[in-house]
Amino acid sequence: MLPYLQLSGPPYEQGHQQGTAWAGQIAHNLELYFRRFEVECRLSPSEARERGARYFQAIRAQSPAYAQGIEGIAAGSGQPLVDIATLNVRYEIVYYQFAQDTPPVYLPHEAPNGCTAFALMPAHSADGHLWLGQNWDWMEGVQGALQHVTEPDGTRILAFTEAGIFGGKIGLNSHGLGLCINGLVSVGDNWAGLGKPFHLRTYEVLRQKNLEAAQAVVLEEPRTASGNFLLGQGAQAVDIEVSPQGVCRWQDERQLVHANHYLAPERYGIEVPPIEWLDRSHHRAERLALRLGEVEKPGLEDFKAALSDRDGAPYAVCRTASPEEYALGEPYRTIVSVIMNLGTKELWISDGPPHENPYVRYQV
Repeated sequence: MLPYLQLSGPPYEQGHQQGTAWAGQIAHNLELYFRRFEVECRLSPSEARERGARYFQAIRAQSPAYAQGIEGIAAGSGQPLVDIATLNVRYEIVYYQFAQDTPPVYLPHEAPNGCTAFALMPAHSADGHLWLGQNWDWMEGVQGALQHVTEPDGTRILAFTEAGIFGGKIGLNSHGLGLCINGLVSVGDNWAGLGKPFHLRTYEVLRQKNLEAAQAVVLEEPRTASGNFLLGQGAQAVDIEVSPQGVCRWQDERQLVHANHYLAPERYGIEVPPIEWLDRSHHRAERLALRLGEVEKPGLEDFKAALSDRDGAPYAVCRTASPEEYALGEPYRTIVSVIMNLGTKELWISDGPPHENPYVRYQV
């Protein structure tokens, strides 16, 4: 069962509460990431910290609240501020390196091949509510946690995060707004552009009161990193693929499914580097769409079964590490599986791959 923590107060206090409660998990994540920066990204600890320090100065101007949250985590956990700042921009650091192909910094099986998300529209669900869900696949050993946040304005947020990252990345709020995410890479991604980082955008999305405002956060320029944001509220869901070059928005009457590839990049002027693992991403999206379509009006148990799909294992919707990854010491797996009912404001989450770990229910 994932660690669970209730947070409240201004951002610094929220960060301090997280840092104090999860000091051990934060230390673990820092050790894991700085090691993987070296192994997979070919970045020394000093190079990674230099990038983190530069980005943190930009964050101070972009969002004083988010910067204060990072400062609170550092103080509460007893970790250096620059290390916590680097952890909070690890998306920009890691995905920028994964997109480089001269010289190559990864082998095909090492790349970030994971995360499969869906939205099912109310007219096609068993209970008439909008549902969102996803498997979040990432580096095995990353320590995740669930936060139940009460903001000073009364907004409540239930969101998954990695210990040491402020704000949350997958979840829903008391306004019935939900968020799922997928990592993407495209030509033009550049951490040094210092646009609002991925985790700052997810933090801000989860604190919005309506879908229009949430979309504005995702679309705000400059965008210097690629990513996918699946948003929903009420009877509407929208999938937004962003890159420094362009934006793609997708909607559908029945369902939306997204993995780790752009659906039609050439149509929107987005150039994708040659990445061999994208075929696995296509397979996962196709399998999840197929499983959701097997039932005329699916409900919770159908979503659980779809996200537990093992076709193509270990590179399945429900991801486990391959023997080759273990041999290299760089395994990936489904860290959590999340299902959200945006009508009832309920969230179910598994601690590990859902084919062998139960879902636990929470409510905003």
